[in-house]
Amino acid sequence: MVGLLNLGSLVLGLIAWILPVVIIMQFKKHGHRNWVALSVLSISACAISLCFQIFYNHHLVKIKDWSALADTTEAVVFIGAVLLIVTNILNTITLIVYRDRTAK
Repeated sequence: MVGLLNLGSLVLGLIAWILPVVIIMQFKKHGHRNWVALSVLSISACAISLCFQIFYNHHLVKIKDWSALADTTEAVVFIGAVLLIVTNILNTITLIVYRDRTAK
């Protein structure tokens, strides 16, 4: 069951990146109906994904699997930072694209 935390983290991380891309691609087709809600969902998916990784690290500490913790911590920190940075960049681009459209 704990192994699903990593899978859930991966899926939610992908959702966090896919949603802003879909929003930007639909800009010309559907206007600006629900871009704010989808951006909030994207940021929430990113946050939950990072939270799953914290839960998994907590599990490793609880079972005292120090070697697994030592082996994976550097990668988890790097990938977590990349996830957060890319999600913020994509949502910032979405905000810039829709900013002028919403003001009209």
